[in-house]
Amino acid sequence: MLRIKRLSEVIGRKVYTDSGDLFGLVEEVNLVDNKIDGWRIVVARESGMMQILGGARGIIVPHQFIKAIGDIMIINRNAVPVQSEEDISLEEEELM
Repeated sequence: MLRIKRLSEVIGRKVYTDSGDLFGLVEEVNLVDNKIDGWRIVVARESGMMQILGGARGIIVPHQFIKAIGDIMIINRNAVPVQSEEDISLEEEELM
């Protein structure tokens, strides 16, 4: 089992959802009172998640949605805000 001794070792690691989809990279950790509060994750372009997030560059995932941290980080799929298909179609119409 891999033990992480420093939070700085997690920065830059790949993040996957629990369903096995690439999500992005760990950019930063948010601390509150010396405890991990959340993780700022930048969405990878090749993941295809940018469309789901409505073009957002990344999200902050609360620490309770982290399932595992090792060579990669695994997050709960419920941590990813899902944009409805109706919202996506409205955005596509605005772009035209």
